[in-house]
Amino acid sequence: MQLKTIWQFGSNNPENPNNLDTIREWWAALAGKEITWRQRLIPDSGDISELDWEPQRFDEIFLIAQPEIRGITLYWQKPNSPTESNTTVQKLALNHTRQELYIFPQSQQKLVIRVALPKIKYQRIELNNPEIFVENNMLLFQDAKQLLEVQIKLTPEQLNQLKEKLK
Repeated sequence: MQLKTIWQFGSNNPENPNNLDTIREWWAALAGKEITWRQRLIPDSGDISELDWEPQRFDEIFLIAQPEIRGITLYWQKPNSPTESNTTVQKLALNHTRQELYIFPQSQQKLVIRVALPKIKYQRIELNNPEIFVENNMLLFQDAKQLLEVQIKLTPEQLNQLKEKLK
């Protein structure tokens, strides 16, 4: 799976329709979940990685209801709201790793909205004194006491990086 999926209005990228479908599925799957809604002005450089996404006064956290994409417009409702909200977009960028969707509205060219799940929780497994096996580009860790086995497949480049870091 790719780390980011980008859809752009009017793009000639042959993957553009598939990217919109991927984002549509992610957006719909937010139904009933708590999300953070943060809006920021895009810096003059255009680089949104420069933005401070720490909570600010007008940021919101709410349970999103009926999230849907119809055409190039995102729709949703807030709890206890009788009206449906929407924004027509020029670009969408979904970060799969962080579970964040960056929304670039058509009506406000200098604004970006970040919708995210409040906190991603990774499951941590602790192996105590495991046996380690290396075969091809795979690492295998076995903890006999806990009857746990963790298999990690690496590309040749990742394996070389690991070797360098272990020196």
